Amino acid sequence: MKQLLHTPEGVRDIYNRECKQKLAVQEKLQNMLHLYGYQDIQTPTFEFFDVFRKEVGTISSKELYKFFDRDGNTLVLRPDITPSIARATATLFEETDLPARLCYTGNTFINHSSYQGRLKENTQLGAELIGDESIEADVEMLAMVVDGLKSIGLEEFQVNVGHVDFIESLMIETRLEDEEKAEIRTLINNRNFFGVDEILDTTDVKPAIKDAFHHLQELTGSVEVLAQAAKVAPNLNAKLAISHLQKMYELLTLYGVQDHISFDLSMSGNYGYYTGIIFRAYTYGTGDAIVRGGRYDQLMEKFGKQTPSIGFAIIVDELMSALSRQKIQVNTGKASLIVFGESTREWAISLAKDFRSKGKNIELIRREDYRSKEDYIEFGKRSQAVSLMYLEDDFIITMINLKTGVEKQVDCK
Repeated sequence: MKQLLHTPEGVRDIYNRECKQKLAVQEKLQNMLHLYGYQDIQTPTFEFFDVFRKEVGTISSKELYKFFDRDGNTLVLRPDITPSIARATATLFEETDLPARLCYTGNTFINHSSYQGRLKENTQLGAELIGDESIEADVEMLAMVVDGLKSIGLEEFQVNVGHVDFIESLMIETRLEDEEKAEIRTLINNRNFFGVDEILDTTDVKPAIKDAFHHLQELTGSVEVLAQAAKVAPNLNAKLAISHLQKMYELLTLYGVQDHISFDLSMSGNYGYYTGIIFRAYTYGTGDAIVRGGRYDQLMEKFGKQTPSIGFAIIVDELMSALSRQKIQVNTGKASLIVFGESTREWAISLAKDFRSKGKNIELIRREDYRSKEDYIEFGKRSQAVSLMYLEDDFIITMINLKTGVEKQVDCK
């Protein structure tokens, strides 16, 4: 019985003030996506296993939560919402070639190897632009990320941008076996560039390519690193990738978001379906990215429709952790309290109805004889209410500003 009172490892309850904050953050972010013309879409929490199979390029099978339906089909809780959007779009937008701007909020489930602090259920809020391969689409995504994070009061953050073609060009030029390439990718993702040098030093990889890998850790920072990256670009694809990022930066200045943009040419992305630009947003107060995104022009082909696409996901739980540690409060539409007794019940209900009709959040609390007015004032402060109206039995209202403590009495007889 005691076990039933606790959640499984990797999931948690969210309530009261924290839940209010999270919902308020999600609402502000959704409003920003709507301002850019994105329309809401909902996809199922679980899908057929094939939607997230290895060929699609998501996480490994052992990290999926798998179960069976009555017909014996293998189902999984979604670890990532983008493939679900791709699957739905391939069906719902089969007959149209126009770009589709879609946004969503939902929970994802990944059965991580257990270690302290890492959630197995996360809320993601994101956007997908389907059917647009232009550089303007790439820039719009980054601008939305910056504008969205700023809309909730976050100021100290950076969006790191890379390009799959740059790092993949280096990998191709090594002419190594797939296993060795995979090991190098893992080392780069872990920022272990010494380990990369050690592997390459035991191979016959061309000196120019070894040198490019050696300088990879330096290709992180402001727009100036793009010129440096162009000097070590091993082939035409890599040079075109750098040129694309340079043109993007020029457009990002038109949006006025360039101060939050930096570049990281070592970035390769966690998911195998990325094909063009990739990006992650970081801030202090959390150990992981708060936003992940990129272009995935070949993902839709897995579901029968060839369509270029780009998108991102904001990991809301990571973002909430950062906001908390940075002591950033988000306006949650705090309520006012009306405390009433038996003789003032009808009056309290009438007042509450009138305030609510005007869009005010009102919480009604019946007064207990053993509690004082000060008890309710303390309760109001703990629940972060903005004000308290204390209805006396002789129809006098004591109006209390819970932030300043200022009281005012009004005789309503």
